[in-house]
Amino acid sequence: MEVPLHVEELLKRLHNGDRAALARAITLVESTRAQDRASSSTLLDLALPMSGKSLRVGITGIPGVGKSTLIDAMGRLAIQHGHRVAVLATDPSSARNQGSILGDKTRMEELSRSEQAFIRPTPTSGHLGGVARHTRETMVLCEAAGYDLVLVETVGVGQSELEVDGLTDLNLVLMIPGAGDELQGIKRGIMESADLLVLTKADASNDQLRTQAANDLRNAVMYLPTRESGRQATIIQTDALSGKGIAELWTLVLQLSEADRATGYRDRRREQQNVQWLRHALREGLLDRFLADPSMVEQLALLEDRVKNGQLGPDRAATDLIDSFRTSGARLP
Repeated sequence: MEVPLHVEELLKRLHNGDRAALARAITLVESTRAQDRASSSTLLDLALPMSGKSLRVGITGIPGVGKSTLIDAMGRLAIQHGHRVAVLATDPSSARNQGSILGDKTRMEELSRSEQAFIRPTPTSGHLGGVARHTRETMVLCEAAGYDLVLVETVGVGQSELEVDGLTDLNLVLMIPGAGDELQGIKRGIMESADLLVLTKADASNDQLRTQAANDLRNAVMYLPTRESGRQATIIQTDALSGKGIAELWTLVLQLSEADRATGYRDRRREQQNVQWLRHALREGLLDRFLADPSMVEQLALLEDRVKNGQLGPDRAATDLIDSFRTSGARLP
């Protein structure tokens, strides 16, 4: 494989832990320009053998639960123990103009000042599932740059945030005592993906409330199916501002990670995730290829008008477009 000089130089700087090079590499992977696609694929192919050595942790929960504050506290503690920390934060995009504030970094003020930390906020840009479209590829680049703890913070919009569970080794679901979240424990969805249920903002002012919430969650977890690892979610109480429970949470994360590594579950899980990555890339690639074909874009516009007018159902329109695409752009009747 012939490697372009700019990709070779970028990879070399990436391997040396250059944070500016890492930012450039992520920008290249996230680029939607056709001329960047080949360089991006080559860079990822070369970076992949250098990745896979980190602990990958997903952190999700409703907006306001304190995800960024907890990441700041836990990330700083991990750095004190000799780790290099990459934070991949996902910010919701506007449904109207796709704009995004990307404010997560400002809520990780202390962590962002560390030379051993790299924080990358990314807009969803319409991608569903709680993470950004290229979070998986970004994770590979961070690992290739020597970051051995990757924290993936989701948007935080509710029960459908399951995609992060297909990216990480462990999934932390954060909850606020008294917000009604403990009742969600009997529901399917995001609760089933939790390795750790973290009750946040557990300061001294709400002892009775958080104790009741913890008890309710323990009872609810009993009704959830066991995780593929063979265990059910562990419940822990924390308060990131005061530091309460953060050391215990970090210890639990390490213990669960080591247990999964020892049983071989972590490797099996990552193998399954790689297959999911293939299927995700296939779907994205087919859509990109479809929209890059002028005749398909033209036919799509025509069918959209017919769907708007009620002349054709959406399902029939999509089937016709796919059939046309399969036959090399044959015109629709």
